[in-house]
Amino acid sequence: MFQYDFMQHAFVAGTLIAVMCGVIGVFIIARSLSFVAHTISHIGFAGAAFAAYAGIDPLIGLLAFTLAGSIGVGQMGVRMFRRDASISVILSLALGLGILFLSIGNIQGNYSRTLLFGSVVGIDLQDIWQIIAITLFVLIALSAGYRWLKFDSFDQVGAQAAGLPIRWISIGFLLLMAVATSVTIQIVGALLVFSLMTVPAAAARLYTQSIFGMILLSSLIAVLSVWFGLAAGYYTNAPVSFFIVAFDAVSYFLGMIYHRLMERRQIAA
Repeated sequence: MFQYDFMQHAFVAGTLIAVMCGVIGVFIIARSLSFVAHTISHIGFAGAAFAAYAGIDPLIGLLAFTLAGSIGVGQMGVRMFRRDASISVILSLALGLGILFLSIGNIQGNYSRTLLFGSVVGIDLQDIWQIIAITLFVLIALSAGYRWLKFDSFDQVGAQAAGLPIRWISIGFLLLMAVATSVTIQIVGALLVFSLMTVPAAAARLYTQSIFGMILLSSLIAVLSVWFGLAAGYYTNAPVSFFIVAFDAVSYFLGMIYHRLMERRQIAA
């Protein structure tokens, strides 16, 4: 398996993105932004479709649309955006735009499937360097603002009372989400990026209450899911993204069982 360059590239890129998703996902779950992340991924689909129509690098279209969408959500206010009507309108508009750009650009069906479901084995060396740069940027930014972000994510009332710039923290985090989403779409596609960014973190939260422990465990689950998906996809010729999502889902359900057992043990004690 590792004698092929495309598999080596896939494992390197997948590992980097999994670590990034595992880290940022903990804060997405803590801030209840799961559906916002889902919406941004659909906006990214429209951006990638526009890039294909305009004949530019897909990553440029992804970044442009997701960053603009994140700024829009930040200006609206996350609480207002969480309303069902707002989410449904933005999701529908993003999907409609994506379909429009694919249609008027006469984009081939294979490219459409890649946008929706990803193509980790199609990553080349240039893509890897882009992923390395973006992953490092996101992780460094999260590290720089870790204390404020942790305070605001896990104790919003305390952060507000302490006078932290909550609005700017929220907008800054949304922009990091947009960047992370843009590069992750290349691995699992616009429809499933939501799972890699949220399910490992949601599972990790069931196993530990330590924030640092959640980050480590979330990253580990995400990395293992990508490795499992790549290996299973290689040997079965089935979609890699399915195995990634399946591994994450199993980790989450096992976490639910573990969490309930721990609760019962505490009650019994």
